[in-house]
Amino acid sequence: MPISLDKVQSAAPGLVDLYKAAKVNLDKHGIHGERAAVYLVLDRSGSMRRYYKDGTVQHLAEQALALAAHLDDDGVVPVVFFDKGAHPVVEVDLTRYEGRINEEHDRLGHMGTTNYAAAMEAVIDHYRATAPAAPAFVIFQTDGSPDSRTKAEKVLCESSTLPIFWQFIGFGDDEFTFLRKLDDLPVPRKRAVDNAAFFPAGPDPRALADSVLYDSLMDEFPSWLNDVRAAGILP
Repeated sequence: MPISLDKVQSAAPGLVDLYKAAKVNLDKHGIHGERAAVYLVLDRSGSMRRYYKDGTVQHLAEQALALAAHLDDDGVVPVVFFDKGAHPVVEVDLTRYEGRINEEHDRLGHMGTTNYAAAMEAVIDHYRATAPAAPAFVIFQTDGSPDSRTKAEKVLCESSTLPIFWQFIGFGDDEFTFLRKLDDLPVPRKRAVDNAAFFPAGPDPRALADSVLYDSLMDEFPSWLNDVRAAGILP
């Protein structure tokens, strides 16, 4: 069962508006009532510094948490920070989310490069270890291309046989040629189903209306749910 508005109002009043905006969008896409484990993957390459400093990354985490309150029943979002590698999974939840992203980011210290594959493997390992009945919806944020395009593409394609959907979000003014390529990889020649989507959030992602962000997040997820059920990947 999704978390109720009353519980959100009690535990996390600062998320009420986001919770309501997420519900409107899920209703719009016809998937309110669907279950999914929401993950958040966050880029810690050096060029991301300003987005942590100005609260943009924290805001994305709050948007993800409000979405998870509808899709999951535990009000918890596993978060994977990555740079030259992936850091151990941490969790944000309704009772502890304010300022949490910068707290964890500061604790990790030095910022590095952009290892998509390590972050993706960390999500896959966590998902397999927790074995939820629901699929995973992964919000994967980055501001540039990965250290190894070949390995990132390989992990993405191999994970297409798992009930994991990768929703990439690009921060900044990069052209994101590689992420656009991942979005369009052929099925079935490269992967079992189309398991990824991408949208650019621009140089000021926090300026996006919450309704626009949620609409972009849910653009391809409903059709993926149909595809993985038809393929027997998800019951």
